[in-house]
Amino acid sequence: MNTLPKIESTERRPSPRLQLIARDGSDGAERIDPKTAHISAVGLEKNYYKGSIKIPVLRGVDLAVREGEFLAIIGSSGSGKSTLLHLLGTLDQPDKGEVMLHGQRIDDLPARKRDGLRNSQLGLIFQFYHLLPEMSAFENVLSPRMISDGVWKYWSRRREHEAEAKRLLEIVGLGHRLKHKPRELSGGEMQRAAIARALINGPRILLADEPTGNLDRTTGQEILNILRGLNEREKLTTVMVTHDLAIAEQADRIVRLVEGRVET
Repeated sequence: MNTLPKIESTERRPSPRLQLIARDGSDGAERIDPKTAHISAVGLEKNYYKGSIKIPVLRGVDLAVREGEFLAIIGSSGSGKSTLLHLLGTLDQPDKGEVMLHGQRIDDLPARKRDGLRNSQLGLIFQFYHLLPEMSAFENVLSPRMISDGVWKYWSRRREHEAEAKRLLEIVGLGHRLKHKPRELSGGEMQRAAIARALINGPRILLADEPTGNLDRTTGQEILNILRGLNEREKLTTVMVTHDLAIAEQADRIVRLVEGRVET
């Protein structure tokens, strides 16, 4: 079993160049073959409707993320960055284009298979923590495992799952708050619990939608340190949406969305 220490801080890296340039100086996403990327989007278009009025949100987005990369997507409100993340996480489907995982298309899978994919390979965290208020931090972390396994399978491996939940809560700095319910936790502590919950099923990709957006600067940096540490130590591919350039600059690479398009 992995016995990683609690992650509290990581080395501050030099700021990456914007617009598809990686830290190592190589070309960015537009030069990565979507078929060999860990997760990728090709020609994504997404529209919403207000009555009969069509509102374009994504207007042909191409994006590819290397395995083990920490990618930040930035853009102003309404630029389409959260919509893009939701499409990558199969929470929604594009009107046009494709989402691929290891070169295999996933956006057109039946709903049940997409649900299974999110449970096993994609971890998602959001600006609002979505913790179940009646459950403790420990129980919240275990809840995806309970859902994915079903009653009998879960109980047959209950001790193993509980040990993993405790390990993850220790990693994010909540080992002393296992029994506390969300109302007894600070915003930063709730986000730490949400991160542990996103990791309980062992995903290799973490999708984070404004994970520091509801937090003060200091607490937000602590959360980013945890995400950065998980990326570095467990080689967890991470795609993070943020409006905060100071947060984005600590990623390996930054992509900027402007009016539903990748700025080049």
